[in-house]
Amino acid sequence: MRRLACVALLLAARAALGGTVDARDYDAFWLWAGVKPQPVVSGARTVYVLLGQIEASPRDDSQVRVIAQGVALPRAPNARVWLVYRAHTLRWTPRVSQIMLAQLERWRASGRTIAGIQIDFDARTRHLQDYVEFLRTLRQTLPAECRLSITGLLDWSSRIDTDQVNQLRGIVDEVVVQTYQGRSTIPDYAAYLPRVARLALPFRIGVIQGGDWDAPPYLAANPWFRGYVVFLRNG
Repeated sequence: MRRLACVALLLAARAALGGTVDARDYDAFWLWAGVKPQPVVSGARTVYVLLGQIEASPRDDSQVRVIAQGVALPRAPNARVWLVYRAHTLRWTPRVSQIMLAQLERWRASGRTIAGIQIDFDARTRHLQDYVEFLRTLRQTLPAECRLSITGLLDWSSRIDTDQVNQLRGIVDEVVVQTYQGRSTIPDYAAYLPRVARLALPFRIGVIQGGDWDAPPYLAANPWFRGYVVFLRNG
């Protein structure tokens, strides 16, 4: 345990040096559809793997479906796994929840260490309260031992009162704030970070492989900061 803690501190120190994001300096990764497996995943401590996209039918928004993504998880013997769902709508039907819970049970039965479910949803400012209510309902649907993670947009910190985001405490177990858009780092990401650091719930910073990152010194000292997640991409 002590050795693992030392390794984690070393990785955090290397990541904090800044510059271009080198996946070898990190130990938590997102695995997305269409991205080729990378050797760095074998040493991961945490992996977020995309299982499905949830979207409404273009002809009838009351018809919501789960589209499987087919992302294969490479060998990562020491990794805790988060099952990720990319949500394009919050109007989930009971069938959507049933599919998600069945997949959760299958992954648990596979012998993997499953941390929980992550919802990737771009909640805009005017819809944040609806999102909070959606997450509260989802939390009640999940097994008590299943943790709940969400992604957060970097501009939440400037467009939304921090107290609004902090309503999520007690509903979600972590927020991963993304410092990139598409496949590139947001140019002025550093300007948002002081307000991100005011979050009073566990949070991680999401960075993109090959992108820019220069960690501010106050981040590592923040008691709510839980580290980084790298969005892997093809070279």
